[in-house]
Amino acid sequence: MASQQATAPRAWRGTQAEWVVFSTLERLGKVSGRDFAFEANSEEGIAFRFMDPPDLGINVVGLMQNYAMGQDGSIRSLVAKQQLLGLGVYLVFIEDIDLAQDADYYVEEALRYRDHSHMGG
Repeated sequence: MASQQATAPRAWRGTQAEWVVFSTLERLGKVSGRDFAFEANSEEGIAFRFMDPPDLGINVVGLMQNYAMGQDGSIRSLVAKQQLLGLGVYLVFIEDIDLAQDADYYVEEALRYRDHSHMGG
């Protein structure tokens, strides 16, 4: 079942697609500050860093995400993924178009370390 996509609040520092991930995580029972932390434009390259489980990170990728950020972050994201793997962190990418179709499914898959994006694997 596709999830409803609310508009991000004005105080939100990330993109609309990142808000969809954030609100979906909360709807699935994850608590910000306890289970995960969100940081827009993180220097380490992880938008969603998890404390539970501690080896998981989630980033949103795709055409609309790149447009919202004003850049093509594909290469940066791939480099970050490789660097993080060396540190024991598995970075899962979720396509913004997939979030628009069924955020619940793709976020649940990411929580299972399953990457369906064009950058996954």
